[in-house]
Amino acid sequence: MSSTEAEQALEDEVTRLESQLALAREKLGSLKHPPLPPPSTTSPHPPHNAAASPSSHALLLLSDSALPLGSFAFSSGLESYLAHHPSPTPPPIQPFLSLALQTLATTTLPYLLAAYRGPSQLQDLDDTLDACMLCHVAKRASAAQGRALLTVWERAFKGTIDAGSVSAKALADISMASKKLAQGVSMGKEGTSMPTVAHFAPVWAVVTRALDVPIHDAAYVFLLNHGKAVLSAAVRASVVGPYGAQAVLGSGWLRVEIERLMRENWEVKVEDAGQGVPAMDLWVGRHEMLYSRIFNS
Repeated sequence: MSSTEAEQALEDEVTRLESQLALAREKLGSLKHPPLPPPSTTSPHPPHNAAASPSSHALLLLSDSALPLGSFAFSSGLESYLAHHPSPTPPPIQPFLSLALQTLATTTLPYLLAAYRGPSQLQDLDDTLDACMLCHVAKRASAAQGRALLTVWERAFKGTIDAGSVSAKALADISMASKKLAQGVSMGKEGTSMPTVAHFAPVWAVVTRALDVPIHDAAYVFLLNHGKAVLSAAVRASVVGPYGAQAVLGSGWLRVEIERLMRENWEVKVEDAGQGVPAMDLWVGRHEMLYSRIFNS
């Protein structure tokens, strides 16, 4: 082989090695600095047909703790329970919360479901519930929150609903009757007194039906809101801290408990509704006898 051919062979070898070296460096660079993902083809803005449904919007508003129902003024018997069970350390809140939810589910959930299924019977159901609610303190709290919800309905939700619907008419009738009762001029068909109190559970049912909230969601949020109110009272009574209360709300235990109570009382008729925790009426009823108190019930 001549010197010229040998030189050319060496140059070809150098070119081949440099090509391999460049390829190896490119691979090494890709490992150290991986390429950026391609830009997303989806729009940063939601599509025009992805708007939240009116019922979801209404449900979020009704589940808001800032809804002006006056729930913060009631402990649902917790303050009396603590006074009748003195302890050097605060007791766990879950046992009482379970009893409070069971009480609500057995006494008023059947009326809520019946009013949702038949809104035209709202006043009759309200009268029946008023007659069957034996504890005057619980009755007063239920009436106060029911009338507050009627005020929220009239000032916030009424204008968004067809006034000719069955639910809207039922709410208008009970609102007028409860206002007459407050003025002391509510009279029955035969001239006898017919108190229309506007209790919380049946009014809640017809309001949620008017806003197209599904019946399961209406019942679930009703019980959940009660749990939130009890835990809020527990925080102010120094039974549990704010983060501890949120831990209970976010736990799977509360969700399972509410679902269980709904299943057990879903088909219960108003004729069969009754106090599932008799001691709760005693705790709530004796609240007014406490030497000092920070809640209305």
